[in-house]
Amino acid sequence: MPFVHIELFEGRTVAQKAAIAKEITASISKHAGAPKSAIHVIFTDLPEGTLFQEGEMRKK
Repeated sequence: MPFVHIELFEGRTVAQKAAIAKEITASISKHAGAPKSAIHVIFTDLPEGTLFQEGEMRKK
Protein backbone atom coordinates (compact mmCIF):
# COMPACT_ATOMS: atom_id res chain seq x y z
CA MET A 1 0.00 0.00 0.00
CA PRO A 2 1.71 3.19 -1.12
CA PHE A 3 1.33 6.21 1.15
CA VAL A 4 2.12 9.64 -0.29
CA HIS A 5 2.59 12.50 2.17
CA ILE A 6 2.28 16.03 0.82
CA GLU A 7 2.98 19.15 2.86
CA LEU A 8 1.59 22.43 1.55
CA PHE A 9 1.02 25.83 3.01
CA GLU A 10 -2.60 26.07 4.04
CA GLY A 11 -5.04 27.72 1.69
CA ARG A 12 -5.73 25.03 -0.95
CA THR A 13 -9.34 24.01 -1.39
CA VAL A 14 -10.63 20.46 -1.04
CA ALA A 15 -11.22 20.46 -4.80
CA GLN A 16 -7.58 21.44 -5.47
CA LYS A 17 -6.31 18.71 -3.16
CA ALA A 18 -8.63 16.16 -4.77
CA ALA A 19 -7.27 17.06 -8.22
CA ILE A 20 -3.68 16.71 -6.99
CA ALA A 21 -4.45 13.39 -5.32
CA LYS A 22 -6.15 12.05 -8.45
CA GLU A 23 -3.14 12.77 -10.65
CA ILE A 24 -0.63 11.44 -8.13
CA THR A 25 -2.70 8.28 -7.66
CA ALA A 26 -2.88 7.71 -11.42
CA SER A 27 0.89 8.19 -11.79
CA ILE A 28 1.81 5.83 -8.97
CA SER A 29 -0.64 3.24 -10.24
CA LYS A 30 0.83 3.50 -13.74
CA HIS A 31 4.51 3.42 -12.77
CA ALA A 32 4.47 1.23 -9.66
CA GLY A 33 1.72 -1.14 -10.70
CA ALA A 34 -0.26 -0.56 -7.51
CA PRO A 35 -4.03 -0.64 -7.69
CA LYS A 36 -5.56 2.82 -7.27
CA SER A 37 -7.64 1.57 -4.35
CA ALA A 38 -4.43 0.80 -2.41
CA ILE A 39 -2.85 4.25 -2.82
CA HIS A 40 -3.31 6.80 -0.03
CA VAL A 41 -2.53 10.50 -0.41
CA ILE A 42 -2.20 12.41 2.86
CA PHE A 43 -2.11 16.20 2.94
CA THR A 44 -0.69 18.22 5.80
CA ASP A 45 -1.56 21.91 5.80
CA LEU A 46 1.29 23.99 7.18
CA PRO A 47 0.55 27.38 8.71
CA GLU A 48 2.66 30.32 7.61
CA GLY A 49 5.76 30.71 9.73
CA THR A 50 6.65 27.01 9.73
CA LEU A 51 9.29 27.14 6.99
CA PHE A 52 12.58 28.94 7.40
CA GLN A 53 15.12 29.42 4.63
CA GLU A 54 18.51 31.08 4.92
CA GLY A 55 17.63 32.35 8.37
CA GLU A 56 14.49 34.22 7.30
CA MET A 57 10.86 33.27 7.59
CA ARG A 58 9.22 32.53 4.25
CA LYS A 59 6.32 34.82 3.43
CA LYS A 60 3.56 34.45 0.83
